Amino acid sequence: MRHTLAREFGNLIERGWDRQLRLAVTGLSRAGKTAFLTSLVYQLRHAGLEARLDLLPAAREGRLMGAQRIAQKDLGVPRFPYDQAMASLDGTPPQWPEPTRGISELRLHIRYRPQRGGVLGALGSSNATLTLDLFDYPGEWLLDLPLLEHDYISWSQRQQVTLTSERRAMAKEWLSAMETLDPAAEADEAELATIAEHYAQSLRTAREAGFADLQPGRFLLPGDLEGAPVLQFFPLLDLTRDDRRRLEALPQQSVYRTLARRFAYYQQHVVKPFYREHFRRFDRQIVLVDVLGALNAGPERFEDLSRALATLMQSFDYGQRSLFTRLFSPRIDRLAIAATKADHVTPDQHANLVALLEALLAEPIKDLRFADVPVKALSLASIRATKAHEVEQQGKRIQALRGMTMEGEETLIFPGEVPAHLPQPDFWARQGFAFHGFRPLSRDARGEGLPHIRMDAALDWLIGDKLS
Repeated sequence: MRHTLAREFGNLIERGWDRQLRLAVTGLSRAGKTAFLTSLVYQLRHAGLEARLDLLPAAREGRLMGAQRIAQKDLGVPRFPYDQAMASLDGTPPQWPEPTRGISELRLHIRYRPQRGGVLGALGSSNATLTLDLFDYPGEWLLDLPLLEHDYISWSQRQQVTLTSERRAMAKEWLSAMETLDPAAEADEAELATIAEHYAQSLRTAREAGFADLQPGRFLLPGDLEGAPVLQFFPLLDLTRDDRRRLEALPQQSVYRTLARRFAYYQQHVVKPFYREHFRRFDRQIVLVDVLGALNAGPERFEDLSRALATLMQSFDYGQRSLFTRLFSPRIDRLAIAATKADHVTPDQHANLVALLEALLAEPIKDLRFADVPVKALSLASIRATKAHEVEQQGKRIQALRGMTMEGEETLIFPGEVPAHLPQPDFWARQGFAFHGFRPLSRDARGEGLPHIRMDAALDWLIGDKLS
């Protein structure tokens, strides 16, 4: 007990001096969280050496001395697998790191020389340390946070909205089973387990096809809950406002009351502890978005991504920090929203990529700015896998990309243009997309370090003010 109190008091002192920062790296599945965290740790550890961080003033001015991994405070949470990720990138052939399968975190000590005009510089400190805690969570689990805004009936009604024509085609077995299910009948445990598995399989199929707005997230990554009754529920379809009173009057043993009870248990014992133990402690956040993947997948998936992101961002607690809130009730006081895989399009399309990201999240960004929360949209490539080239075609210089396909073939491509605005229906009809996936550059091809696009700009926004 005494050790725990001393540890928490130490954390309070660090936070009071503004020398400890908790950064959440969030985003939906396949947005590139693992690559981002790997690159972030690498760039900070190799600052002043092979890392190129020209857009981070502390590095550009020679004041950033590097970073060191240290033991994290919470020994019950797995450490982010940085060494394994680097081993994958340095392999023959190089491979992308395995995606997140559970919660992980990492603590860094960042050493820097304060500016002479800064607070620490004025106190005569020659060197200073910023403690940076990094938190990573599966994108699938993030999708559960919006469930806290619903009861079982309103959640079921929302799931009805997500069942587009493509999603219905992927859920044939589940929809077929639902046709004969009577909400008023006595619940059959085996039947509910079978139907829940059909529903979970429809979510897994939709995820593989590029959809993002998939709930509950634990159905996709159940972890130690696999096979438990808490994961054996599913939405009821075609519910109207008038159905609530009739359904609530059903006996406890009915299908409806059993499903509603399991949904409420899932909220109370799975989602709420996850939110309370982790998401309420962040100071800053970056949300990674695979905009190009959604463009590749077509209009239904693009709209699906927009809906998923909008509901997800409503679940976080944003607001500027005072000394009191920094010590006792931290809230996210600075946010970055990043379109990932910017190396999959030519440099002249990066501005369009940012504009499309801002259009995709227009309403959440408006709400954040109204609340006076600093927010920045940017495009980046955590680990660049292509090199930009110019080729001459019919007397014109055209930008292209050279890289290695996932199958190991060197290719030179013209990936096409990114729309600067939300695509309209006629746009999808006249133009498709084929943004290719690329293998990471080999150690020989990339030279020293991990090449990136605007990782330094992201670092400057997220922690640059703490290195002054």
